[in-house]
Amino acid sequence: MNPDGAEPDDDNLFIPRLTIQSMEYSPDKREIILGRKLSNLDKFVLEFINVLEKHTDYVVISGYVSILLGRTRATEDVDVFIEKISSERFSKLYDELKNAGYWCLNAEKESEIFSYLCGGLAVRFARKGKVAPNFEVKFPKIDLDKETFKDFIMVSLKEGKIKISSLERQIAFKRYLLKSEKDMEDALHIEELFKDQLDYEKINNLKEAIENIGKR
Repeated sequence: MNPDGAEPDDDNLFIPRLTIQSMEYSPDKREIILGRKLSNLDKFVLEFINVLEKHTDYVVISGYVSILLGRTRATEDVDVFIEKISSERFSKLYDELKNAGYWCLNAEKESEIFSYLCGGLAVRFARKGKVAPNFEVKFPKIDLDKETFKDFIMVSLKEGKIKISSLERQIAFKRYLLKSEKDMEDALHIEELFKDQLDYEKINNLKEAIENIGKR
């Protein structure tokens, strides 16, 4: 969707090569401490989730995770699961997002946006007057999605924290479900960074669970 007068924010779409000064991963603590300068996209993400987490639990998934961890590539959206909430709680979230300068690209009416979420569809939020970058927000639909809220890592930056799905889950979903060239490269990037600290049994178990989705 490209609303009239809306334009992409090019400064956020194209990610410069980021120098990671330090990165410390503690699997037991489920934490990555990341030392690097923030990109405009990182700032966009932190600002959005600062509003989001006041109203619901969230987990950032998919392509932005590999970008956060140093992969250089362009992106237009940041995918995020939010915990399924009532219409009353969503109303408060939506009001604060509007007041903070965001708009929904899918619809204008709050009730319609909420119905999209409840119907299993994603809704997109961007800064007013922009279409990209945007947050693709969705409720979890299946058990594998819901498990993401317990299977997460906290990435700590100097300017804030971002909750992402586990590295094993990132690799498994990109390699065995999404399977595009970009997704395969994302999975490889994460594996090369953390190969000595990954739980490969967990990746294989997730692979089996993903393959069983189509058999139901």
